[in-house]
Amino acid sequence: MAEASLHHSLTQQQTLTPQMRRSLEILQSSSLELSQMIHQAMSTNPTLESIDEEWEDLAVETESALGESGMSDTYDDFRDRDITRSACQSHHSDDEERRQFLYDSIVAPETLQQHLALQLQQSLARNEIKEVAMALIGNLNERGFLDMKAHVLAERLSIRPAMMEEALGALQSFDPAGIGAADLRECLLIQLRRLDREDSLEYKICDAHLPDLARRHLQQIARALGTTVDRIADATEAIAQLNPDPGGSFHPTSNPHITADVIIHRNRDGEFEAELTNHYIPRLRISDFYKDLLGKMGSDKKAIEYIRENIRDGRSLMSSISLRQETIFRIAERIIVRQQPFFLYGHAKLRPMTMAEIGEDLGMHATTISRAVAGKFVMTPHGMMEMRAFFATGYQTSSGAELSNAAVRDAIQTLIQQENPSKPLSDDALTKQLNQSGIEIKRRTVAKYREQLHILPSHLRKR
Repeated sequence: MAEASLHHSLTQQQTLTPQMRRSLEILQSSSLELSQMIHQAMSTNPTLESIDEEWEDLAVETESALGESGMSDTYDDFRDRDITRSACQSHHSDDEERRQFLYDSIVAPETLQQHLALQLQQSLARNEIKEVAMALIGNLNERGFLDMKAHVLAERLSIRPAMMEEALGALQSFDPAGIGAADLRECLLIQLRRLDREDSLEYKICDAHLPDLARRHLQQIARALGTTVDRIADATEAIAQLNPDPGGSFHPTSNPHITADVIIHRNRDGEFEAELTNHYIPRLRISDFYKDLLGKMGSDKKAIEYIRENIRDGRSLMSSISLRQETIFRIAERIIVRQQPFFLYGHAKLRPMTMAEIGEDLGMHATTISRAVAGKFVMTPHGMMEMRAFFATGYQTSSGAELSNAAVRDAIQTLIQQENPSKPLSDDALTKQLNQSGIEIKRRTVAKYREQLHILPSHLRKR
């Protein structure tokens, strides 16, 4: 029989305080997310206020005018002071309205589901059909295709097949054309039916010969359909005008609200320097009114604690924002040092660089660097870039120069753009040319990079 016993053990476990959690959340937030967080904090914390330069200037002028008058307590002075205070408050109110308008103007990109749900709401379908259609919308993937077979979804939701078919038909009538298809074939057929081209050669090709079309077997398709290769080629051009990715325009990254967190430019001495934009971050401070109020609260402990808690929370927010901006700036400075060739000559000179290397330079952990660069953008002399794009592994050329993966992909794309369309370069040929130029790379890596560039293999590029 097993003998029961008690044992004591000591373990160390690191826990994050609420302040640390907020600091990490702010560090990894994008510019839009941070501006929304600040707006939320200002609406819930009465001790927080933004420093408005126009308001400050007016306040200074008012204090100066009152000081010169000797602050006498005549009726005229009080009246003038009240008018001035009223003007200041009105001006401050206008600033608040402008700020609120700015926040309200920041609109998140419309998702595919929102776009379809609006059309569904405006459709004439019966309510029970609308409910089924919403279930279908929730099962669409990023391309707008139905992830699950309609009959399988009907079984899982205990919906009659006829009702599911009616809901699917309603969904497939929405824009963009091709939404709700089970696959690429059905997506293209839906679009052709919308164009009243069910009797066309294009419809026949999409219906029964799409795999052969992908392999450019035009002669085989022509024989099967009893027509000429030229007619098949013309039909192929028409099919290429259809949309194989109807949900693509609604991808999360297709319409982002992008604001540069850092601008990197040349200064007067011709050297590159980093500058934080900061325009999306209002300057915050703790209201003097509430700090003064603490000394006048008397014995109201609850009110005193409420104000103190909000002051602590406001200071914590400002500290976290300051740390975020300082961290981003320091990372940007190290990027300038390590990626000098990129800023001088462009993407082809982007060098391999890891977050661990930058972390070592700055005395930070690589995970902190990862959080700091997440969702951040840099305006460079060569366009807007994600800060994360500067971090990549790479290769060393035979001359000892270092190239990032992005630079190698650019080299592959350039070779393919310059190839003879009638004799496209195979992956082996691309590998050979890259090796001859000093980039030691394997064929399978070339194939992987080509696929990442969404470039077809050589036998499908042949014209």
